[in-house]
Amino acid sequence: MSQIPMTVQGAQRLRDELHELKSVKRPEIIQAIADAREHGDLKENAEYHAAREAQGFCEGRIQDIEGKLANAQIIDITKLSNTGRVIFGTTVTILNLDSDEEVTYRIVGDDEADIKNNLISVNSPIARGLIGKSLDDVVNITTPNGVVEFEITNVQYL
Repeated sequence: MSQIPMTVQGAQRLRDELHELKSVKRPEIIQAIADAREHGDLKENAEYHAAREAQGFCEGRIQDIEGKLANAQIIDITKLSNTGRVIFGTTVTILNLDSDEEVTYRIVGDDEADIKNNLISVNSPIARGLIGKSLDDVVNITTPNGVVEFEITNVQYL
């Protein structure tokens, strides 16, 4: 598996979720299975089957997170000097030259992306169009609404 780019905050969120799953959820599910077994016949025991299903989901998520963390390339943007160049982890403010609408995005890994919080995946069309560009550059980015012209008005290494 190849390296997965991730911000420091994204890696910490995954570590926190992993800790929660292993130290809280897993013991709760084990207890629920034990309690359901005490009710007798397992073939028709809905509580038992629900607990086993929850256990499968929990164990799958644990494996998924462990795999991502094992292959993570954690990039701490705060340790880099701000050159005005857009790279993974930067916070970029762009101005839509057609509508004069300004928006700020942070370029993050796939698992961290959350458009409602202006966190866009490094693999999104906007991020791919911005990576490698510099402050005050004008870029044309293909969006679902067609090609849009943006100007990079601010690049922050936060």
